[in-house]
Amino acid sequence: MNKRELGINYFKQGYNCAQSVALAFKDELGLDENTVLMLSSAFGGGFGRMREVCGAISGMTMVVGAKCGYVSPTDNVAKMNTYAVEQELAKQFIAKNGSIICAQIIKTDDATSTSPTPSERTSEYYKKRPCAEYVGDACEILENYLTEKGLT
Repeated sequence: MNKRELGINYFKQGYNCAQSVALAFKDELGLDENTVLMLSSAFGGGFGRMREVCGAISGMTMVVGAKCGYVSPTDNVAKMNTYAVEQELAKQFIAKNGSIICAQIIKTDDATSTSPTPSERTSEYYKKRPCAEYVGDACEILENYLTEKGLT
């Protein structure tokens, strides 16, 4: 199963967008599953259901940091390289989906959509929410990048 399919599968099990992407790359993160789930849990719904940055992008960003990140606060070249990778991958996501902002890509301005109460995962939910595809897109973009750079 490729990373796209894996991420979509996790999302359909009920994990949020960020968790689904991060779980798809848990081996690359070098972390146990519970740690990955906890670290990524608050990013769902565009940062705690505030509909800001898409959770799939947040999950992708976590993996980028683990694989391409920096550790020294004074290493500006490493910072620049990390940010360049993230910007390139985000641009690919935007090219495919129009934005990295949750509210824009799920096309909602409904005030109740930012309630902290998660939506029940029903067949209707999956019909009206394209989030599984966004998870798949983020996973595919990231997998292609990591493979191309020999980082898998």
